[in-house]
Amino acid sequence: MSDLVAVLFDDEHTALEMRAELAKLQKEYLIEMDDVVVVTKDAEGKIKLHQAVNLTAAGALSGGFWGMLIGMIFFNPLLGLAVGAGAGAISGKLADIGIDDKMMKDMAESFQPGNSALFVLVRKMTADKVLDDLKAFAGKGKILRTSLAKDKEDELRKVLEA
Repeated sequence: MSDLVAVLFDDEHTALEMRAELAKLQKEYLIEMDDVVVVTKDAEGKIKLHQAVNLTAAGALSGGFWGMLIGMIFFNPLLGLAVGAGAGAISGKLADIGIDDKMMKDMAESFQPGNSALFVLVRKMTADKVLDDLKAFAGKGKILRTSLAKDKEDELRKVLEA
């Protein structure tokens, strides 16, 4: 089972920096994330989701491959590639894996312009090492929501909201 952690920042860049740090920790096998999304609200109040994986591009790539393969069977690989890529892009655009986009957008409505938030779906982690590494972000974030156990949430608050 995965745990959701949402952290709010006063600027648009700190959430992106923390996502990069978590990606580095994942490469070191200290944290395993199912999804990680940065949500920004610009000065005009426009909300943007910065997904870690572009599902539209992935769908187009996968659909293009399968379309070309099927097209080769029917002696028209270019048409198969085009149809497959289009269908894959549409299915990727409509797919929503991981953290619910609507929930993130609804929460972002309450942000001040220029704010950002990091939403992370954590499968497992080595908590002491991850929290120690996140001390560089001390005092920069505020916990919006978590599904962590109370003691782990308190540890995270102590590190980020110090």
